[in-house]
Amino acid sequence: MQIHVVQPGDSLFQIASTYQSSIDAIIQANELEAPNQLVIGQSLVIPIVGQFYFVQPGDSLFSISRKFGLSTTQLAAINNIPVNNTNLPINYRLYVPPPIKRAITSIGYIEPLGGSVSENLENAARKASPYLTYLAHFSYQINRDGTLSPPPTGNLPQIAREHRTALSMVVTNLEEGAFSSDLAHIILTVGAVQNTLLDQIVNTATSGGYRDVHFDIEFVKPEDREAYNDFLRKAKARLSQAGLIMSSALAPKTSATQQGILYEAHDYRAHGEISDFVVIMTYEWGYSYGPAMAVSPINEVRRVIEYALTEIPKEKIIMGQNLYGYDWTLPFVQGGPAARAVSPQQAIAIARENNAAIQYDEVAQAPHFNYWDSKGNQHEVWFEDARSIQAKFNLIRELGLLGIAYWKLGLAFPQNWLLLGDQFDITKLE
Repeated sequence: MQIHVVQPGDSLFQIASTYQSSIDAIIQANELEAPNQLVIGQSLVIPIVGQFYFVQPGDSLFSISRKFGLSTTQLAAINNIPVNNTNLPINYRLYVPPPIKRAITSIGYIEPLGGSVSENLENAARKASPYLTYLAHFSYQINRDGTLSPPPTGNLPQIAREHRTALSMVVTNLEEGAFSSDLAHIILTVGAVQNTLLDQIVNTATSGGYRDVHFDIEFVKPEDREAYNDFLRKAKARLSQAGLIMSSALAPKTSATQQGILYEAHDYRAHGEISDFVVIMTYEWGYSYGPAMAVSPINEVRRVIEYALTEIPKEKIIMGQNLYGYDWTLPFVQGGPAARAVSPQQAIAIARENNAAIQYDEVAQAPHFNYWDSKGNQHEVWFEDARSIQAKFNLIRELGLLGIAYWKLGLAFPQNWLLLGDQFDITKLE
């Protein structure tokens, strides 16, 4: 697969010709709504085998080879040029073969809201399931007596079966729409509640066809840290007896001593020892009530994962990834209106409708743009594109992580699934 960034004057005809593809293939791959109105700075995935690289000033055969994990001999032979060629012309086109695929575990969270699973969510599950190891059903909410309030199921089990995708049962301490520290305390310290809860989880998971039970317990009081670890040990023993996998979600920490209600009770080392795998929620640096910035800047994600690797085996680490961005109204005011969540496809449409060129932050490895609305308000939008998700895939490959977990399905990002399937073999348990 080739990633192309639209430049002034580009047309689909020119782009297709450059990469020996077709207009229809590019439109279909990127689900382009307005193919004759490309946005400057928009990234496109070109569905070809491998990719082309155009020589830049300062490049050498050696530096290009290293960039793509090839030897100079391999790159020279593929392109039928002398291995000792030291004078590659600027913009000379080199062909680079696709990388060797490695197995990856991928998770897609899905959150039905209301009393049913919408047609949009079921369609999203159908499209994503071929690329998923687990479809994570969010969420079974714990009540104060240890019983569970289930989410609607709809056709999700059938969709998962059709694509050999395992179901993951996400269990949370959500109460009245928010994570509850008081509820977490009851769950983690009252033995009778725990016994009821674990009975309910095992019965629900086994009858519902779930393979994994995924604990997403957040806003745990710091003094309940060891109680949480002990609960996970108890849960792991029960779930293993029932033949179930157990996983847990962790807030994005950069040290064992990081303070705050989100972090202190999430013990990376203990979770890494107890759980079969962990999902680290490496997103929400840019969030709906905060200032405009990248949602998952690669520099911050790397800091979290590199700390995690000091506490947790790499074979157990799944990196979280957002499938959305935000549209902020400027200037940012603390306590002001929330930013609007947008899918990558929506972000492109907003840029196109407002004639805004897309910029790319090289430090955060994230696209963004500004525009003015009809009421005279300035906006700033940060989102994900093929380049930003490729940066995350490169990090997973570099650090040898188990995989990636997407929050959440229902937001269109076709480029992600194309690149994921092109570069990785998706582990299937069924």
